[in-house]
Amino acid sequence: MADRNNHYEAAFEAYLRTLCLPYIPSEENRRSRLADGTTIKNLDFIVTVPGNQSWLVDVKGRRFPGGRKNRSYWKQWATHDDLAGMHSWETLFGRNFSGLFVFAYQIIGNKSPLPVEKLFPFQKKLYAFVGIRFSDYMDDVRLISPRWNTYSISTRQFRMLAQPFDELVKAKYF
Repeated sequence: MADRNNHYEAAFEAYLRTLCLPYIPSEENRRSRLADGTTIKNLDFIVTVPGNQSWLVDVKGRRFPGGRKNRSYWKQWATHDDLAGMHSWETLFGRNFSGLFVFAYQIIGNKSPLPVEKLFPFQKKLYAFVGIRFSDYMDDVRLISPRWNTYSISTRQFRMLAQPFDELVKAKYF
């Protein structure tokens, strides 16, 4: 079951419904265990695009702009656990499934990562859903904080590689 207490994931699930895409929310109250006993971070959703591939989705909630004084744009960091978990899931599911980080930006200012017609209203908030393929993210990832074990790619690379979620899944169901 998706974490409905997490407004980013709840908004994304509502968005998936508007796109009429089949999806499976994951059970998040316990980590998954592999045959050797190690645990991995769970996905948030498995999204299937009919006649296309399936996506292993990890939703990353961020504010846009973010940071202490709301002056930081395009925050798209991930933890080592996020990266290792997604790598494991891609390996387990095989070639017809691709990892996808979906950055669910809650719009809190007068700027947005997407045009206004692509914003999604949910519970009196506005969201922009921007996806980047896990493989693209990993090509340029770098450690940004050893203390927090967080990684990122450059803003320039992210803006070149990331796409609105509906374009990634080629969904035109609005």
